[in-house]
Amino acid sequence: MGDQAGVVIVGAGQAGLSAAAELRKRKYEGPVTLIGDEPALPYQRPPLSKAYLSGEMALERLWLKPEAWFAKADVSLRKNTRIKAIDRSASAVLTDDGSRIAYDHLILATGGQARRLPLPGADLPGVYVLRNLAEADQLSEHMSRLKHLVIVGAGYIGLEVAASARKRGIDVTVIEAAERPMARTASPLLGGWFGAIHRGYGVDVRVSSCVDSITGGDFATGVRLTDGKTIDADAVLIAAGLELETSLAEAAGLTVDDGICVDGQARTGDPNIYAAGDAARFYSKRYDRHLRLESVQNAIEQGKAAAQSILGIEAEYDPVPWFWSDQYELKLQIAGLIEGADTMIRRGDPEEGCFSLFHLREGRLVACEAVNCGPEYMAAQRMIAAGATPDPERLRDLSVAMRDFLS
Repeated sequence: MGDQAGVVIVGAGQAGLSAAAELRKRKYEGPVTLIGDEPALPYQRPPLSKAYLSGEMALERLWLKPEAWFAKADVSLRKNTRIKAIDRSASAVLTDDGSRIAYDHLILATGGQARRLPLPGADLPGVYVLRNLAEADQLSEHMSRLKHLVIVGAGYIGLEVAASARKRGIDVTVIEAAERPMARTASPLLGGWFGAIHRGYGVDVRVSSCVDSITGGDFATGVRLTDGKTIDADAVLIAAGLELETSLAEAAGLTVDDGICVDGQARTGDPNIYAAGDAARFYSKRYDRHLRLESVQNAIEQGKAAAQSILGIEAEYDPVPWFWSDQYELKLQIAGLIEGADTMIRRGDPEEGCFSLFHLREGRLVACEAVNCGPEYMAAQRMIAAGATPDPERLRDLSVAMRDFLS
């Protein structure tokens, strides 16, 4: 490998590991250094709020790769290491202990941290957020003796934790400022339906409600709402989304605008620096706007795109986004993006717990929300990629198989 500095990847999550694995898969021979600020091996995040939190998944099943893989693949994994600065003039990153790591190419897969709300009492013991493994372990340990959990936020994380807590017999209240759950990511029909499902499982879902403060002295004892009502609890989870980690890029003079701005090959304005995953923002020709996607699929595929770009493979990154959420016995799968759709077609009956919502814009399929409907979801992915303009009446008709739309 000579005197190559190689590829340095900051962020040992799904995007960073995907980039490292892709480099080796495509026979990159230079050094590959993967740097993470956590003590654990790279792991899956989605189960943290679902199977892992409910106790249905063992710790070892979280690992994306076994420890032996890193030596076999000749990937240098540096755990518990924080990068405090990028020195672009010297092509090096500076760690928090003062050491320097040189690079030929740098990939920023920095993701972010759970957003903490500036509420009075938010720093009390018993107030949790959930983004990383340590936070999941802290919450899980407390849940073993919880009677009542208040969750602030009814997005994916908030609702998944609510379902996990109910499985453990814990009373749950969910507070959501919007008029329905999953208001940012799902259609009104779907968000309202999931709210009803959670209420059916005994969750007290309160929409159009805002938290004024977290109550307690030495420990959190509940929340006070802006209407003056109080809700007693043994713990509070703030599930308010992601706080992006873009400070490294910004301090280095890279363009940051709701994420680290990259082109279709995951390149920043610096030809030797790339970005991928939750914190990267790219232009999508498919949707004719800039996107920043918080999903496992995007992390994996954009990590690969960054690696391929380093290797001179000029493939335009413009995916059909997809997302999923497991809540109770329900699997929600979403393909595409709903924004801008002007028509919604329902296939199946929500009362039966298996249905799909197809969203069209000017006749073209742009998104599908599927609940326990794998064939609809999988067909929709391919149809969106192909720019399909399906007949709405045939979409509604359950006697028409989804494979018929692919021929």
